[in-house]
Amino acid sequence: MMKREDVLMEALPYIQQFHGKTIVIKLGGHAMVDPVVLENAIRDVVLLRYVGIHVVLVHGGGPEISEKMKAMGKESVFVGGLRVTDQETLEIAQMVLVGKINRGIVSLIAKCGARGVGLSGSDGNLIIAKKMDLQKIVVGGVEKEVDLGHVGEIEWIDPELLNTLLDKDYIPVVAPIAVDRHGGGLNINADTAAGDIAIALKAYKIINMTDVDGVMDADRKHVFRKLTIDEAREMKKTGAIGEGMIPKVGSVIKSVENGVAFAHIINGNIEHNLILELFTHDGVGTMLSLR
Repeated sequence: MMKREDVLMEALPYIQQFHGKTIVIKLGGHAMVDPVVLENAIRDVVLLRYVGIHVVLVHGGGPEISEKMKAMGKESVFVGGLRVTDQETLEIAQMVLVGKINRGIVSLIAKCGARGVGLSGSDGNLIIAKKMDLQKIVVGGVEKEVDLGHVGEIEWIDPELLNTLLDKDYIPVVAPIAVDRHGGGLNINADTAAGDIAIALKAYKIINMTDVDGVMDADRKHVFRKLTIDEAREMKKTGAIGEGMIPKVGSVIKSVENGVAFAHIINGNIEHNLILELFTHDGVGTMLSLR
């Protein structure tokens, strides 16, 4: 086991490297339903702010939306991993994401000694989106087109508000609800939102905190510590990356292709994994880069 002073000395060059840089962190998975896991993650985020890193948080909340819908007697419907969102579902999503989860994270940031500002994509026209086109899926061997309802596809990210907050040492916390060009609300995939925000901010890194240890082999036994985006793209083609990892890996590939230097996928359920991934040589998850 490393001595504490060795850990700190190993972290020093990384702290120097990342000082003044912007990192976008997507919070998701179990952290959204377990208050202990969430608070541990927020403590690490606040530490990053205090060592001079600019942090933007983007959060999901799918499990809580499903739970709220169930409590209200409404069944959740998913197609291709995306929630079918009618008007009532959109209102529930806004209630949970903006009214509960977002405010809760901002309160935790304050508790841990920093300043957070809660936002949705509609604030300052941060995320402009259009209604997603009909989605083609295969059901029982038959291809069908499905309307996902009030689900959006991002057209534009305006980083001005985020940059203003970062310049004033706030931690922006973004809920993935966008606005269309007519002022209507749209539900956005949080992984996609985080990736596009990282691109718009010209972030140095994007980190996806989820429920798995990283990108794994087909047997789900080995975690790839480093991958190029070409290797990750090939794994998607062969089916080695599937199910819930598809939007996460797709988002970070797009980020790196568009100027974000490094992307990471880590298990956010394990205490201090964020710090270990950023500030140690070996890391704990998967890091993706151009080469």
